[in-house]
Amino acid sequence: MRTITYSEAIHESIDYNMEKDETVFNLGEDIGVLGGGFRATHDLYEKYGRKRVLDTPLSEIAIVGAAIGAALGGLRPIPEIMYIDFTPGCMDMIVNQMAKIHFMFGGQIKVPMVLRTVCGAAGYNAAQHSQSMYPFFVHTPGLIVVTPSTPYDAKGLLNTSIADDNPVIFMEHKRLYTSKGEVPEEFYTIPFGKADVKREGDDLTIVATHALVHDALALAEEMEKEGTSIEVIDPRTLVPFDKETIFKSVEKTNKLIVADESILSCGMASEISAIVAEEMFDYLDKPIIRVASPNCHCPFSMPLEDAYIPGKEELKEAIAKVL
Repeated sequence: MRTITYSEAIHESIDYNMEKDETVFNLGEDIGVLGGGFRATHDLYEKYGRKRVLDTPLSEIAIVGAAIGAALGGLRPIPEIMYIDFTPGCMDMIVNQMAKIHFMFGGQIKVPMVLRTVCGAAGYNAAQHSQSMYPFFVHTPGLIVVTPSTPYDAKGLLNTSIADDNPVIFMEHKRLYTSKGEVPEEFYTIPFGKADVKREGDDLTIVATHALVHDALALAEEMEKEGTSIEVIDPRTLVPFDKETIFKSVEKTNKLIVADESILSCGMASEISAIVAEEMFDYLDKPIIRVASPNCHCPFSMPLEDAYIPGKEELKEAIAKVL
């Protein structure tokens, strides 16, 4: 099978769906002529024109508000917010409109739209361009929240997202854009709410998201040589969330580490840990360990950002505690 990057997989999905369905269009800052901040929409402006690839003013509330109106009118917009850090500027549109309209109109109106945005610390971009704030959206009923970690997952889940009649928050991690993986050329979908066991193991379960999936897999390969068998699970979607796959793994390994780049306090690592502790306590031989970003802003300093981002070293420390 051919190998392409995470960014190319996202581009391929958008391109295919735009070609297949004239109601699909993109809007956002610098996505047209410049091809997007991370090149995921490059050449689409030339191929489909300014009516379907709209370069917008620097107004996040206008981008999401226009997309909601278009979705209510029968189109399938894909608005892009360049960084998740900018979503507070349009939080009213996301939380009180995009997420609630279907509910408040008794299911008579649908909001088929995919809000693409970028999370994660990388490149020393300081506190306002480095956050992983998606727990805000997990906390908001009415939104599907997608967190692909591989090019294969990115293409399949974006295809599913564009076809879905519900509003989707599609979270892309900036450290993954250049990562490569095998991706079929043909169209395919991945269902929401179906976690993926990236690696099977017997001694310990690590549930990880986004870039931490790759750190966990690399560490699991190293630990295998020392005789420790680690199972790595990627939820892939945070809403809906596949707890059954995780429960089955914990029942086998009796130990759990949860790794996610959102802030430790009230973050995804905390939520997943709580779900397992609440329903699988009798199967746990050791306390659950959380690996997450510290409860502070991401620093601009290069060595401080490197220390801030959770990764293999933090996972190693967690494994040592559990084992």
